[in-house]
Amino acid sequence: MTDQPVPDRPTAPGEQRRVLSAMCLSLVLVVASVSAVNLALPDLAVAFAASNSALTWIADGYTVALAAFVLPMGALGDRVGRRTVLLAGTAVFAAGSVAAAVSGTSTFLIASRVVMGLGAAMIMPGTLSTITATFPADRRARGVAIWSGFAAAGAIIGLIAAGALLEVWSWRSIFYTSAAVACLALIAAAMWSPNTRDRHPPRVDVLGTALTVVGIGTLVFAIIEGSDRGWTETVVVATFVVCAVSLAAYAAYGLRTHEPLLDPRLFGLPGFRAGSISITVQFMAVFGFFFVGLQYLQLILGYSPLRSAIALVPVALAVLPVSVSTPAIVRRLGLNVTMCLGLLLLAAGLACVAALHADSGYLPFLLGLIVSGIGIGVTGSTGTSAIVGSLSADQQGIASAVNDTTREVGSAIGIALMGAVFSSRYAASLPDLSRLPADASKAVRDSAAAGLEVAARMGPSGAGLTHAVRTAFMDGLSAALIAVVIPIVLTAFGALLRAPRKSAARDAD
Repeated sequence: MTDQPVPDRPTAPGEQRRVLSAMCLSLVLVVASVSAVNLALPDLAVAFAASNSALTWIADGYTVALAAFVLPMGALGDRVGRRTVLLAGTAVFAAGSVAAAVSGTSTFLIASRVVMGLGAAMIMPGTLSTITATFPADRRARGVAIWSGFAAAGAIIGLIAAGALLEVWSWRSIFYTSAAVACLALIAAAMWSPNTRDRHPPRVDVLGTALTVVGIGTLVFAIIEGSDRGWTETVVVATFVVCAVSLAAYAAYGLRTHEPLLDPRLFGLPGFRAGSISITVQFMAVFGFFFVGLQYLQLILGYSPLRSAIALVPVALAVLPVSVSTPAIVRRLGLNVTMCLGLLLLAAGLACVAALHADSGYLPFLLGLIVSGIGIGVTGSTGTSAIVGSLSADQQGIASAVNDTTREVGSAIGIALMGAVFSSRYAASLPDLSRLPADASKAVRDSAAAGLEVAARMGPSGAGLTHAVRTAFMDGLSAALIAVVIPIVLTAFGALLRAPRKSAARDAD
């Protein structure tokens, strides 16, 4: 289908800029909320006497809900209007943020984060699909590129905002600020965004929706719990089984039914498949890197939370201009070559950081950041363009939702994979701790932060332990980064060989 959905009003260049501004504000609201809460976890642990498991779910309850519901919410927007669903989701997000701010227990805070995640799932598909459905063909690639830049930079923005707020106020200020920004985003979207929809919406796919929510939700749940509890725990194995059964059932059902929520045959399209895989791998690397990179800045370099967040700003400064420039690079080199180049740059930047040692300092880290940021800008723009360009204009809600789902699943996989590799390598690199008291020995093995605290309490005699913990940390950091560099490189060469040279975008208006 090549017909373009008709917006509520024509989109002149000035109106296009306002649409893009409103959608990027909503996008940053969603993405920043993934990362911002991480800086508040130490304060939340004290405020609620929260266990490690509770802290994990305060951070990831949002991600699970977002990943599980973003696909059906994209389909709902195609049917009833993308702005309609986005505005409703923004209101849900704001309500969840206020509830989180007034939470008195960790359980209530986790539930509030899940509500925020549901609101985010309603918001996020509409941000990209509104841009692709309203922008004319000659400006669509640039709009998608700017969206991709803010999608990657939003995590850094969230960290900086959270760090600044925590310097002055308590953790509750993060959620009150999220609610205030949600209100601004709601006003901007209501004033500036047209309400696009599929003019021939498919039937409501109840069974397909249920299977995808269960399949994707259990996948992210199992990855998070596997990293936290261990991969052989009964609940983790059982959840993976439920995930596999649900996704297999959906694949069989989707091939047989008329107008499924997401047609499994779409993954047979080279651009759709290549874009989905590259976005998954990119966000696996990005959020896994944030997980270990922030610890490097705080534990090895001794930075405060705010200074650590600011130290990651070069990623955003590299991502945004590169994303905007990528469509011109694609026209010269082709989609497959550009996607491969972006992934290889991302891998090279991470490899630079993997080569650091405990006394390397910030400048070599900065070099890796900048190279990675360039790779992220290229990969995000080409991956998103490949996905949305593979589907008709009427299907942009689903295209956007698939793009968003791959990001959330990739983020969860990256944190779990790199966290598990880091922990294993860190513990294996520690020296014999048998001379320490049992509690102190366990603390050192459990985390580098606790290990450095134990060494500090030992006074001058703890210098050797400090050196050992720092060295073991860097061994873990290097192993974790190499573990993600390998799939990035494999994906890069897969994109070169199998991705299309030109986007299959259906641009007829």
